[in-house]
Amino acid sequence: METEARWTVDQVLALAPDDASRKAGARLATSAPWSGTGAAGSALWGLCKGSGSKPYQTAVDVNGPAFRCTCPSRKFPCKHALALLMLWAEGADGPVGAGAAPDWVEQWTAARRKKAEDAGAPPAAAAAAGGEGAGEGAGPAQETPAREAARRRAERRAVRVEGGAVELEQRLTDLLRGGLAGADRAGYQPWDEIAARMVDAQAPGLASRVRELGALAGTGGDWPSRMLEETGLLHLLARGYLGREGLPKPLAGTVRTRIGFTVETAEVLAGPLVRGRWLVLAQYDTADDRLTTRRIWLHDDETGRFALLLSFGPAGRAPDLVLPVGAVLDAELGYYPSALPLRAALGPQYGTGLLSPGAPPGVGVAAALDSYGTALADDPWLDEWPVILSGVVPIPSATRWQLADADGDDALPLAGSAPHWRLAALSGGHPLTVFAELTPTGAKPLAAWPAGEAAPVALP
Repeated sequence: METEARWTVDQVLALAPDDASRKAGARLATSAPWSGTGAAGSALWGLCKGSGSKPYQTAVDVNGPAFRCTCPSRKFPCKHALALLMLWAEGADGPVGAGAAPDWVEQWTAARRKKAEDAGAPPAAAAAAGGEGAGEGAGPAQETPAREAARRRAERRAVRVEGGAVELEQRLTDLLRGGLAGADRAGYQPWDEIAARMVDAQAPGLASRVRELGALAGTGGDWPSRMLEETGLLHLLARGYLGREGLPKPLAGTVRTRIGFTVETAEVLAGPLVRGRWLVLAQYDTADDRLTTRRIWLHDDETGRFALLLSFGPAGRAPDLVLPVGAVLDAELGYYPSALPLRAALGPQYGTGLLSPGAPPGVGVAAALDSYGTALADDPWLDEWPVILSGVVPIPSATRWQLADADGDDALPLAGSAPHWRLAALSGGHPLTVFAELTPTGAKPLAAWPAGEAAPVALP
């Protein structure tokens, strides 16, 4: 009987040691090369056809997580384990359904149990429906076996992540002691190794940022300065987790999220919820070889709150959630815990209007930059910040396009060097309202309201 809650595809991909493994795993995440797949308790298994006469035996214990594969790969986890997890993530009706474990899986899981018992660790047990952190705050007499098992897993993971954060601090110290200017000569291999260690420590957020840090040396320009900035943010994140008990609860939630801890959507929607009339500001997809991510930005005029809905689909397949830009959604949202709540889960819906009543109220460039600065103070690892700019005109400059206040001297650069002719055409030299994401490299316009128009025009 299967008792473990299935992961999502993005949780699986966060375990990949490098981008090549993600791509290779995604290519194998189809039923064609697999046979004998199944899942029971915390174990899942399957046989994957390779280049030899015998298929590779692949097994995963999601309670660790731990991996076993007979392929010769030295990557951890290998592409076969990633593919098996992605097939499992499709649900009980997918290729990896409940079944009885074969002998080779039973032997592997029994050896793991014995090793844990010899080390004095508690035996593996079923996951609680609440996932990570379930059972916190309950006394021993109130805990069910499932909640107790979940609590123990959370405690073990916390210890692993602490060890990873301490190791990362030591690695960063060694890097700075040797000087950043020579970091490009070492190549990507040292960063790949550190990222793999963070995956082993169950800190996928740290692993992802380490990979991004390793890629900076090949970007040219003043990459040492950018690497120093990113190294400081990475150090801040590691220190924040190690000192999380002294942080305010919202900031501690932000740190946990950036580290890679997840919160179940069901837990978010358990409350409290915020009801409003949410204007759909923008919707766009980003895709790669393994995953399609849809980002939907909402805004409630009455409270001035923004919300970001994320939905995911397999590569080549659009996510299910679709909300037309310009619609007004009467619904309740639950915000994920953070010092700066933005990401939300969609709760009960009470109706959807066809068109917005007009451009939402916005601010000038200076006020938008001030809000961005305040947001970064609350969440230094923020990737983008939503703003609605009113009375701005797109203008070209010597290096890139800008959005400038029509009645002032302030302007902010647009992200990228490509000309924004469509935005300029919508403006025609006249002020307009623009919804944009502010990023470290500039503003990314996503929608615009030309003067006198009620509905926004989505920008690519």
